Amino acid sequence: MGAELDFGAAPAAPSLSFGAEAVQEAPQEPAKEQSNGNIAMEAQLSQEELKQVDDFSQQIDISNSAGVMNYGVGTQKKLADFSEKAIENVRTKDMGQVGDMITNLVTELKNFDVEEDEKGLKALFKKSANKLESMKAKYSKAETNVQTISNELEKHQVTLLKDIDVLDKMYDLNLNYYKELTMYILAGKKRLEQERNTTLVELQKKAEASGLPEDAEAAKDFANKCDRFEKKIYDLELTRTIAMQTGPQIRMVQSSDTVMAEKIQSTIVNTIPLWKNQMVIAMGIEHASQAAKAEREVNDMTNKLLRQNADALKVATIESAKEAERGIVDIETLKHTNESLISTLDEVLKIQTEGKQKRRDAEAELSQIENQLRDKLLQAAKN
Repeated sequence: MGAELDFGAAPAAPSLSFGAEAVQEAPQEPAKEQSNGNIAMEAQLSQEELKQVDDFSQQIDISNSAGVMNYGVGTQKKLADFSEKAIENVRTKDMGQVGDMITNLVTELKNFDVEEDEKGLKALFKKSANKLESMKAKYSKAETNVQTISNELEKHQVTLLKDIDVLDKMYDLNLNYYKELTMYILAGKKRLEQERNTTLVELQKKAEASGLPEDAEAAKDFANKCDRFEKKIYDLELTRTIAMQTGPQIRMVQSSDTVMAEKIQSTIVNTIPLWKNQMVIAMGIEHASQAAKAEREVNDMTNKLLRQNADALKVATIESAKEAERGIVDIETLKHTNESLISTLDEVLKIQTEGKQKRRDAEAELSQIENQLRDKLLQAAKN
């Protein structure tokens, strides 16, 4: 369902309305570039939304200073609040805690050693029942600690899955803001072009025909209002660009959460059961060794199994820890975004300076015209 456009002095969520904040001067784009930009934005809207844009553009009153100030500010405010929540969601996520838990898990698994002394399993088997009971006691203690860590990891996994769902909703919300801003920009540009081609032209012709200073001032005042409205539209375009960048950023955070949830899942369903199996195998070998005649063959096989399981466990836990410590957002992405924004602001400042100089030149010319007219009138009065 399309956004509901609203032209008025006060923003009312979730409809689109005029903003209440001051805006920097915006550059005037060539007509051809504006047309191409409008076509690209129109392609993103449905026929119903395009009709809504056309209807809404007729409601815009450029002479309404309060309306111009409030134009689109409702969506800008909602986008600003939304961006703050998105940043807070990333800031409060303690991935380091999950990494610490996995590290503690690895420590618990490593601390359980079936070898009691330098002679290894062979000496353990010879001491029979006492060693077996000691192994069971150590395993029981380690299993309790491992289970505690596992339970905490499961809680974090549930939280991550909830965050992934919330990020999906945030993405859709950001997309809606992006579309609202697009509709505001298109409606504003349509109305601005219409007013400049009709009302402004009529006022300028009237001033030229009458030669009255008040008519010239009226034309100049309306031209300034058109310029201010154009700057407001440009401000909305900047906000729309921010909304466009926010979408992929949300997906990046969501992808990071998904990877972490998968790593926790792998730890719970693979690493921990593998460790338990290893312990059961170790104690089973101990039972079998007490009655085995071929003691050396049993010892060799047991050591081989332990080495294989330890190697597999090491690889799995190290990879999980590495993934847990990875950054959420690539620094190069942030640098690129920052450089793009700085470049845009530099261009805006340049165009502002040029615009101010042109206005000063125009004011000087208007003053000269008024002086010439005044002198001519005085000369006619004397004759």
